[in-house]
Amino acid sequence: MADLDAVLEQLKKERERAVGELRQLEKVIAGLSRVTARNLGGSSGSGKRMKRQLSAAARERIAAAQRARWAKVRARSGKVS
Repeated sequence: MADLDAVLEQLKKERERAVGELRQLEKVIAGLSRVTARNLGGSSGSGKRMKRQLSAAARERIAAAQRARWAKVRARSGKVS
């Protein structure tokens, strides 16, 4: 019976150690969450992103490529009709 009591005491000590580690982990996680939220400008789950800015040249290249695609579609539809 003494062995069982010793095992029980050892398990209780182990549980207390684990609880202490969990508390430390929670502190670290909370600290990192604050830093992350501060760097993102809000909460990490807000879903807000910074809007990307395209240069005028990039917008013109995209527009030219789209015009070329539409021209190709119109050319194909004109030949079929």
